[in-house]
Amino acid sequence: MNIGPYLLPNEVFLAPMAGITDRPFRTLCKRLGAGYAVSEMITSRPDLQDSLKTTRRADHTGESGVIAVQIAGTDPQMMADAARANIDRGAQIIDINMGCPAKKVCNTWAGSALMQDERLAIDIVAAVVTACEPRGVPVTLKMRTGWCQAHKNAAVLALAAQDAGVQMLAVHGRTREQGYKGQAEYDTIAAVKAAVRIPVVANGDIDSPQKARDVLAATGADAVMIGRAAQGRPWIFREVVHFLDTGTLLAPPLVAEAKQIVLGHLQEHYALYGEWTGVRSARKHVGWAVRALPGGDAFRARMNLIDDAQAQTQAVADFFDVLHQRMDRLPEPLAQQERNDVETTL
Repeated sequence: MNIGPYLLPNEVFLAPMAGITDRPFRTLCKRLGAGYAVSEMITSRPDLQDSLKTTRRADHTGESGVIAVQIAGTDPQMMADAARANIDRGAQIIDINMGCPAKKVCNTWAGSALMQDERLAIDIVAAVVTACEPRGVPVTLKMRTGWCQAHKNAAVLALAAQDAGVQMLAVHGRTREQGYKGQAEYDTIAAVKAAVRIPVVANGDIDSPQKARDVLAATGADAVMIGRAAQGRPWIFREVVHFLDTGTLLAPPLVAEAKQIVLGHLQEHYALYGEWTGVRSARKHVGWAVRALPGGDAFRARMNLIDDAQAQTQAVADFFDVLHQRMDRLPEPLAQQERNDVETTL
């Protein structure tokens, strides 16, 4: 599929996730098969454009593939200015966040809260499209099915966003009220796809190759977007792409390969954040990588006490070396609910 002038290599995308889809993680997922990846959301507030958090999130040094940046805010002019600023920093696609359910975002009426004010939502879309068009930069939109069960307006907003110039829509099959609870539903995504001419991407609870196939069939969507299932399992993208292309399943990675993937990610993570912040923010990635593995719980508890990059790297290497003595390949992945249960202990 295309987004504006950009032809994407496949229809399996990495979803933007705050605090997770930074440049090292996007680069890793693209290398392991993701056809497209969107940055963490970047605030449109002008007073935060030069903050350390924003400059890190806007760092695309060495990033492969199409560079897509998600922006968040509530003021059309600020959002337009943020789009221009991020284009200057290397963005080739601008994505508008109307899907984040976090309270600190919604309390400012940003993210999925914008779905409650359709006029403001479309004013923002129009302002961002107007800012991006002269630069030849496509605008996309990520949203939920609606604010709550009683007010699912995704199809209405999708049609208005298309008319305002949005060139792709990603829809998470939950309302903001649901957060990440319960099961994603796909009927609303199918309704969005039926309402518009532009590409539609289905998101929510896609955690296996078979689920990706089933969601594409149920919704008619042009692509799928994977979020939480990629945490600690970035090779899910090549597994899904292979299955959609061939109908056959790939075996889980070799333990030796998983070790190299995790260690390589750590080095790129430290390079972006520095040692002090990098060691601490890497803990969640390592925790996700080992959560389903023998000895993973005990290792995670020990690792969370390490505050030195070299020691953290060595501990991870030792963990996988011991694991390799027990098995050649990683075990089959946990189901979504099992992963959710484990996440509560992280």
